Amino acid sequence: MPKRILQGTVVSNKGEKTIVVKVERRFRHPLLDKIIKRSKKYHAHDESNQIAVGDIVRIQECRPISKLKTWTVITGEA
Repeated sequence: MPKRILQGTVVSNKGEKTIVVKVERRFRHPLLDKIIKRSKKYHAHDESNQIAVGDIVRIQECRPISKLKTWTVITGEA
């Protein structure tokens, strides 16, 4: 089964080797026929601890690392 890849903005890097990424998605409401934005935050593992708040990163699904972390940062891709 392929692993999901999401792109989002870093909103926090306070944790040790952990960042919080906000991923926004846009979809058309079925009844109102308007474009709606929804966002969700994901905790991701950052092994290098070099990513700053405001950076745009890509994260990939992985095995559970902790209670909340099941994503890792993809390095070398933009």
